Amino acid sequence: MATSNGNAVRPQPGSFQEALSGRENDSKHHIAGSLAAQTPPTNGRGSPRLRQFHELPSKGFWNDVVTMRWMRRPSSSIKMLGAPVLFWFNWTLVAPHVDNPWRHLLFVSNRLPDSAQGVPMYAKSYWDIAFVAYYVIVFSFIRQSLTIYFLKPLARYYGIKKEGKLDRFAEQGYAIIYFVCSGSLGLWTMYNYLPTWYFRTQYFWIDYPYAHMPGTVKPYYLLQSAYWLQQFLLLVLRIEKPRSDFAELVAHHIVTLWLIGWSYLTNLTPIGNAIFLTMDWSDVFLALSKCFNYLQMEKTKTVAFAWFTGVWTYTRHYLNIVILYSVWTEWDLIPSQSKVWDPMNGLWMPKWVKYQIFIPILLLQFINLFWYFLIWRILLRAIFSSNLDDERSDDEDEDAEPRAKKSKKE
Repeated sequence: MATSNGNAVRPQPGSFQEALSGRENDSKHHIAGSLAAQTPPTNGRGSPRLRQFHELPSKGFWNDVVTMRWMRRPSSSIKMLGAPVLFWFNWTLVAPHVDNPWRHLLFVSNRLPDSAQGVPMYAKSYWDIAFVAYYVIVFSFIRQSLTIYFLKPLARYYGIKKEGKLDRFAEQGYAIIYFVCSGSLGLWTMYNYLPTWYFRTQYFWIDYPYAHMPGTVKPYYLLQSAYWLQQFLLLVLRIEKPRSDFAELVAHHIVTLWLIGWSYLTNLTPIGNAIFLTMDWSDVFLALSKCFNYLQMEKTKTVAFAWFTGVWTYTRHYLNIVILYSVWTEWDLIPSQSKVWDPMNGLWMPKWVKYQIFIPILLLQFINLFWYFLIWRILLRAIFSSNLDDERSDDEDEDAEPRAKKSKKE
């Protein structure tokens, strides 16, 4: 920022402008890193490859379980996944006519009789907690397996050598895969099994309660819960190197889990499905722009970031505000007999619950607005500034290799 006489003016300490400026130039920020300058990929022979975490000697399976290292060591997480499968299979062989408790970890539980149209129907169950916990392990195994055996080799093939950038490329590659799958399943679920297509918000409330979940609604919801819980654990346990915007991401994940848990508990899965969709597709384009950046595809990364800005504007602000408006103005569409606190009959909607739903969505919007200002500053700077790359950090993981060397010595 400059005055009329051309002298630079520093943002006031603690100001909103200072917060934006600091993150705009921070290549470690999960959004600013999309366009931050990178060390050019090399095709020549670099320094000897450092051993990765999963290649370091394990201190034993139980040590990995206790220390949560199974989240980054597929050889341990596959053992944790395999035991329930083995127990389920043995139970099925030995006692096929007796209820198999292990199936609740592997498959969605509490199936009801199909609807008149032949659509599978489900209800909530305490076993859902076990299902989510198991699939936290599933997502950890899938994430690390893709990282180690597909995404990092792909990055090396295209010339990325530094371990820090390999990690970040793999992280964003996994995000693309996951959010394309979850976003597609979310659209399929809304279109085929919910009355809310396409964001017909009045149906969040008209047929409340949505205690019986048709088709893919329940598995979609529980799998999303497992994914976000797994990501939250990676953050708060610092199993991976924290980003510079660690606090913002933790706040975002807490609010997201709050919304997931509360909407599922109170039988408001249609509004939860809508909020999931507002988040997933924008993250696809964010991850794409970051991958293009790591590959030094300058024009492509800027175009991808511009697309990301458009999708983010539509989903995380326009659609999110539409949902907020619905919570505030269409709440009274809930049948009057359902506006009571009667959990035994699936009714959780006294007047105060309206604010319990509105507040976390509003908090999510505030976090997104902070990022939105940052997004526009980055995009405009990328379009109009001729010296973008000179003003950004050249290496977002300068300490990645020293840390890896230290781990190797240990």
